Amino acid sequence: MSFDGRFDVWAARAQFPILERQVNGHPLIYLDSAASAQKPRAVMEAMTRASQTSYANVHRGLHTLANETTEAYEGAREAVRRLLGGCSAAGVVFTKGATEAINLVASCYGRSLQAGDEIVLSEMEHHANIVPWHFLRERRGIVLRFIPVTDDGRLDLSAYRALLGPKTRMVAVSHMSNVLGTVNPVAEIIADAHAAGALTLIDGAQAVVHGKVDVQALDADFYVFSGHKLYGPTGVGALYGKPDLLATLPPYQGGGEMIETVTLDSVTYADPPHRFEAGTPPILEAIGLGAAIAWLESLDRQAIAAHEHALYERVKDRLNGANWFTEIGTAPGKGAIFAFNVEGAHAHDIAQILDRYGIAVRAGTHCAEPLMRRFGVTSSARASFALYNTLDEADAFVDALIKTRTFFA
Repeated sequence: MSFDGRFDVWAARAQFPILERQVNGHPLIYLDSAASAQKPRAVMEAMTRASQTSYANVHRGLHTLANETTEAYEGAREAVRRLLGGCSAAGVVFTKGATEAINLVASCYGRSLQAGDEIVLSEMEHHANIVPWHFLRERRGIVLRFIPVTDDGRLDLSAYRALLGPKTRMVAVSHMSNVLGTVNPVAEIIADAHAAGALTLIDGAQAVVHGKVDVQALDADFYVFSGHKLYGPTGVGALYGKPDLLATLPPYQGGGEMIETVTLDSVTYADPPHRFEAGTPPILEAIGLGAAIAWLESLDRQAIAAHEHALYERVKDRLNGANWFTEIGTAPGKGAIFAFNVEGAHAHDIAQILDRYGIAVRAGTHCAEPLMRRFGVTSSARASFALYNTLDEADAFVDALIKTRTFFA
């Protein structure tokens, strides 16, 4: 979708009915897409159509509806495969989201770890990529090591390399920070980890939204993302794992579909990916995720990235020289996320006042308390831009922020 070589934001906006509503007497300006993006009609229609015309459980029936639903469900797996650069479908596991995907890896791979084994994370990680590893620290005695973050929001790669050693078993880092917007050099991070004999897990919850990802080119061992940040439904996401690696892992949960045979005395397990999809999966949600990916594939992703960057730059330019706010995260090449604090104001107050103008931003720790402590703050506000936001909305955000400032000056 382009217009004179540029992204046609108005055509894209027309696909999102919620953007037509008013909030507190103002047109909705939704700047919280890093938390959860809005859904286009294509997603809602695909889920409604599947529910109304062809719904049954998957993989288990021989009747027409079961076959149709299974085909649509597996078509969504094929869509994820394309999204991640054409990896093997055998390496694509449906989960409830990035959080469950990380827990799956930590739980299954963690059974092979021993006391003293080391996992390398970073100070910028979402809690979803910290807490599951703490479970292993508590239960198995592993050691967690953290890559420091520089003042402008980059990972200190020299310090990272110094952390790698003979006991390093896994390096798990975000591809793009949900707070700082920093896009990490994960190909380099993965190569260094592999040279040290360690596996890698990349949290791609933000990165898959804002750019193209090729897990094979990155050589990632595991890669995770959530559907609801990708303009798809909640309750669904995906884990990519190298098929040979997944085949070495024990199941995450027991139940139907993940087995090969069951007797009173023994059980054998199905091959990946079904080994890790116990029970009835999120069928309609997976179909919706497939529709979201197909919809994105119809757009010019490069033009979208340029559009989102222009929104961030407009905010930066408008606020240039203002000494009453502090941006958290200014790394070169960062994504369109603007985390900030206003002098003399709590982030929650900023968010509530902006809401009076119909502007939705996030406020709090953003599930990244270690990162907040790194920057010496207890919370921050965050405006995150998406393909449906406009330059007019970026201006309206800055205008409202300046007005908000007067409450605390």
